Amino acid sequence: MRTVVEGHMTTEALMLNQDTRPTISGMTSQMFTEKLDQELAKKNYTTKPEGYQEAPLAYDAIWAAALALNKTMFRLKEMGQNLGNFTYTNTFIAKEIYSAMNSTQFLGVSGNVAFSEKGDRIALTQIEQMINGTYRKLGYYDTHMDNLTWYGVERWIGGKLPRDRTIKVTTLRMVSLSLFISMSIICCMGIAVACALIVFNVKMQHRKCIELSHPACNNIMLFGTVLCFVSAILLGIDGRFVHPDNYSNICQTRSWLLAIGFTLSYGSMFSKIWRVHGLTTKTKSESKCKKATVDNWRMYVMLGTMLAIDFTVLTVWQVTDPLERSIETFPTEKPVNLDEDIEVEPQLEHCLSDNNNIWLGVMYGYKGLLLIFGIFLAYETRSVTVKQINDSRYVGMSIYNVVVLCMITAPVTMVISSQQDASFAFVALAIIFCCLLSIGLIFLPKVSDLIRHPTERVEARHLTDTCPSKEEEERHRKLVAENEDLKQLIAEQEDKIRLLHQKLHEKGELQGNKTASNGGGGTLEKPPPPLPSTNVSSVSFANQGSAVTKSHPHQGQMAANSTTSVVTDGGGELTSPVHKENTIVVDLNSDSAIGIGTSIARSSRTSPSDFELSESYL
Repeated sequence: MRTVVEGHMTTEALMLNQDTRPTISGMTSQMFTEKLDQELAKKNYTTKPEGYQEAPLAYDAIWAAALALNKTMFRLKEMGQNLGNFTYTNTFIAKEIYSAMNSTQFLGVSGNVAFSEKGDRIALTQIEQMINGTYRKLGYYDTHMDNLTWYGVERWIGGKLPRDRTIKVTTLRMVSLSLFISMSIICCMGIAVACALIVFNVKMQHRKCIELSHPACNNIMLFGTVLCFVSAILLGIDGRFVHPDNYSNICQTRSWLLAIGFTLSYGSMFSKIWRVHGLTTKTKSESKCKKATVDNWRMYVMLGTMLAIDFTVLTVWQVTDPLERSIETFPTEKPVNLDEDIEVEPQLEHCLSDNNNIWLGVMYGYKGLLLIFGIFLAYETRSVTVKQINDSRYVGMSIYNVVVLCMITAPVTMVISSQQDASFAFVALAIIFCCLLSIGLIFLPKVSDLIRHPTERVEARHLTDTCPSKEEEERHRKLVAENEDLKQLIAEQEDKIRLLHQKLHEKGELQGNKTASNGGGGTLEKPPPPLPSTNVSSVSFANQGSAVTKSHPHQGQMAANSTTSVVTDGGGELTSPVHKENTIVVDLNSDSAIGIGTSIARSSRTSPSDFELSESYL
């Protein structure tokens, strides 16, 4: 117990005046103590009785009551009354006595005697400390004069001042410096790549693959990615770098750069895929690739409309309900050094406004509609490429990536907003992946094509696909089916021809044997030579000088150095064999597919344009 109470301090009202001045009774405090001891000795007290220390207070209390009653007596005398009229129900005299007591003030043996408005004694406060098991006086405090007298003899355990209370220290939670630096480096590299591609686009805009990809839209997209990269860097700016008074400016800059950057980058891709969808949904007479044109001003108008909406919403938001620095306070934590008697109160900075959820709902709703509509258009045009916008497929793939990442990032960041490192890393990586994937998908094919063809002003095949419409795709499927039917019919006719050749040969041998068995000197007729085997290597569909040839392998034994050409003209007549190449020519305007003695009926009449198939389909 002694160890526990060692060093503690106590305060109490001073009960004996420390001055040597005479008091109102004419005695000093030392004279009062001596006279009290003498009286106790006369009564045979060997030890100080209980209440000995409070004796000066009792003595001064009697003097205070006497002075108050004396002052009251004179005031009552002026009013024609006296103290003899006092009763416990007489409130008038009681108030006079109370007023006189409050105004009483004198120097007594216990010190300056005075009373507060509540009737409490105003006296010196004595401060003591237990040192080595005994109380030692450290000083006095005069509440009336607001004066502290300190002797400077205190001792502190451990050599440091003890806390009179638990100190609460606020600390600001900030993004990890290593995380911020790494993300900033990646964003700076992305900015450098985007700027280099802008220069590349401008210098190579005369090349066909660049010209047909609308370099102006691509430059707008690249500029938008630069703004997005800068906004990702600003997401990591916190109280470590910015004074609290300037933090609201960072909040406003973040929102503007991210919104405008997203609109420029995604909006340019959206306008491209929108135009591709418009070209593929034209009527049959307007869907010819050679006649289709792309109006650049339509894409610019759409992009300008998106920017106008962004500027309107952001301006109204900033003017009516601007983003300000808001502090989120977390429960107190224990300090790292447990010897310190402190509590750590973590705080985190946020950019918030009074109606922040409403404004975010407006922005998310508007951008979400663009994302949904963009992925719909990308899906509708997934198998379509047009010569006028040769990178439409890659734009569609970029839109897929942007939509997926945005749909994941927006709700997740609202959940982890209180975790500064996780929130910053998640949002920054989402922005970086969206921008880099879009840049890579759209520009890597162009760069690789120009590297393979450094001097040619031609596009790679993957950038110059034709523009098949839905009607042409359906016609292509029909032609493929008819082609398979024709090959099967040709094979059947070859079998019939082979069978006829075999019968003719057998008949000739039979006639020769009969002539030899008759004997006689008659002239022996030489049997007719067997017809050569027909090797049909190809079928030509002839019509007005244009043809499409389809090779067919020979089935059966081939005669040496012998080829047969079976040709049908518009009348379906069979021409003579030609010893050049085994070719069967079929007139496309005739209802008879092949004239080989047996007519082969076709299901429909086919025009030459039906066989003008794109290289990508064959």
